[in-house]
Amino acid sequence: MQFKGYARPDGRVGTRNYIGVLSTVVCANEVVDRIARSVTGAAAFTHHQGCGQTPVDLERVNRALVGLGRNPNLAGVLLVGLGCEGVAVEEVAEEIRASGKRVECLVIQEEGGQARSVARGHLLAQELVAEASKVQPSPHPISELVLGLKCGASDTTQGLFATPAVGIVSDTVVAAGGTSVLGEVTEFIGAEHILARHARTPEVAERILALVKRMEDRAKAMGCDMRGGQPTGGNIKGGLTTIEEKSLGAIAKAGTAPVEAVYEYGETPTVRGLVVMDSPGREPEILTGLAAAGCNIIAFATGRGAPQGFPFVPVVKITGNIVTWTKLRDHMDCYVGTIMEGTESLPSAGRRLFEELIEYASGRLTKAEISGYSNSMDIYVTGPVI
Repeated sequence: MQFKGYARPDGRVGTRNYIGVLSTVVCANEVVDRIARSVTGAAAFTHHQGCGQTPVDLERVNRALVGLGRNPNLAGVLLVGLGCEGVAVEEVAEEIRASGKRVECLVIQEEGGQARSVARGHLLAQELVAEASKVQPSPHPISELVLGLKCGASDTTQGLFATPAVGIVSDTVVAAGGTSVLGEVTEFIGAEHILARHARTPEVAERILALVKRMEDRAKAMGCDMRGGQPTGGNIKGGLTTIEEKSLGAIAKAGTAPVEAVYEYGETPTVRGLVVMDSPGREPEILTGLAAAGCNIIAFATGRGAPQGFPFVPVVKITGNIVTWTKLRDHMDCYVGTIMEGTESLPSAGRRLFEELIEYASGRLTKAEISGYSNSMDIYVTGPVI
């Protein structure tokens, strides 16, 4: 089986062919939004970082922006900054250009304000989109897929049906030579020892356990433990009573493949197969991290119904809850409640879900893409605003 994608100069393959209009700092978000809305084929990425942060977090923002710009779903990039931010804009631009993409930079203070910046950005974005339109999709092997794994708005049906079905999809991609990226370290807690057993080496297992300890220590540094925020109120209403129950469902979406490596937030995997990436579970930050890591498609299992997509990576929503499937049809893409209903086995549902995922990778639009539910994104940072 193959999917239709867009070949990039660095050898990677995109499932979409957008121009990215990326904000380098929160102060540039309004200009970015106006430029992207005015040009068909442009996708805006805005966030709340980029200035008044510790050097460690600024470096993380730099890395995330480079990863986002290099994502294979983007044919070209327009970086929009204010002019006095902490982000190293030119360095970010040069690292993205190293992937073979055209990158343009727009500085609001140098252009003379919002109106002039939007006008020039509109013209630049039009040029970039015109160039991108010359690239046509072609068949590519499944090994070129980089699948992001996510679950959210969890309930009991999610861990029993949706995430196990996604696990079969992940195993199928990995078996074909592709890459699958598992994040949400907060949702390993209580089940991290089980995930660590899947590690390829003892060193990888130790890194998984270390990620969980680091996440727990961050919460403890605030004078509290994880149980004040995980599981969430919605999780509890959905039938989950402990963070361990939530974690067992969350790690199910990784399937049975061995974990090959562990990466920091937004870091691009250098090996194929199943890998783990440090991240929280909240949608704006983890979806950004997966995109920055190079994921060209994301499988998102949900119980009660989570609507968020991502600006330039298709996010396929999968549910096993018939109520969610019925009431939130404008957000859900795939249904695996057939397993609970007894009309389909888990292996059969997993195979069907994989085939549907290939359709989305080949250009079929997700509900989030159709509705435009993809604007509220952010970059995961760990320090204070200073």
